[in-house]
Amino acid sequence: MQAASHARSEVKTEVESEASPADRAACRAAIRGGSKSFFAASLLLPARVRHPAYGLYAFCRLADDAVDGARDAQSRGAAVEHLAGRLTRAASGRPADHPADRALAAVMEAHAIPPALPRALLEGLAWDAEGRRYADLAALTAYAARVAGTVGAMMTLIMGSRDPNVLARACDLGVAMQFTNIARDVGEDARAGRLYLPLAWMREAGLDPEAWLAAPVHGPALAGVVARLLSEADRLYARAQAGIAGLPADCRPAIRAAALIYAEIGRAVAANGHDAVGARARVGTPRKLALLARAAAPERAAPVFGRAPPLPETAFLVAAVAGAPGPARRLPAWWDLRGRALHALDLIETWEIRDARARAALP
Repeated sequence: MQAASHARSEVKTEVESEASPADRAACRAAIRGGSKSFFAASLLLPARVRHPAYGLYAFCRLADDAVDGARDAQSRGAAVEHLAGRLTRAASGRPADHPADRALAAVMEAHAIPPALPRALLEGLAWDAEGRRYADLAALTAYAARVAGTVGAMMTLIMGSRDPNVLARACDLGVAMQFTNIARDVGEDARAGRLYLPLAWMREAGLDPEAWLAAPVHGPALAGVVARLLSEADRLYARAQAGIAGLPADCRPAIRAAALIYAEIGRAVAANGHDAVGARARVGTPRKLALLARAAAPERAAPVFGRAPPLPETAFLVAAVAGAPGPARRLPAWWDLRGRALHALDLIETWEIRDARARAALP
């Protein structure tokens, strides 16, 4: 009886650690309100990918908001430490009592996501917490690899591919999107005391980074730096396209849509004269719908599958997946020995209870 009770408690713990329909609904609502571009593209994902993707992005959004919402550097550092603890619990199957944590735990287990990937994401947030600046493009790419390349890699695992070439291109796409975000948000970041543009580029353009940050204004020199960053993003968008052919066919439209929508943000910045200080570029709903339709259209020709090596700054993410075991193979029900054993233990306990009652009823 003791063994049966213990076995049932193990099953109960596993069930409680899974994301419930309410958890998934909460994650979907968080993404719909906090990341409209991703939410729009996600509508093209098959349900088997879309639901875990919401869980992944909900935790990423929660982490980003926790750091951004902290009052000062000390509070931001404490927020990152707290998030690291929550990640450790999720990775071990004991998530904190929050929909995003339970969803993340379920996603990491089901898709064998190495903890090194979300930990790298938190490392990037720690760099944000300390107000780190980036000397050159390589340093900025290392940051983008952590806060965005990680998400591309994790999404690729959720979609069912662990191919190193596909992962490398997914990281390219994540970095490209982050570059676009940085170019769009130059003014907003500066007003919050943050600067992500490569310092060397600014100096080459005749701008003193500290002086500009103290009084952020748009001008030809800054426009040139923003245009240069968007050019790098476009180069990576082109590299990323080659990897979409390696994804499952039912996932390709959504990833094409994400790339098209983010690249369109860059074009909106360019249409504003690369002014990312006085105005924030946006892609309107009609244009997003047109891009979604374009992404959902049948492929005219399969793109060349990219086998270029990963960026030096994202290679560690690809290696982390290569060094980790894949998802556990789910055995058919008739071969589920553990489940059959637990069922047998339950039956034994039931018989013992019946026997005890029968004996107690004897005169």
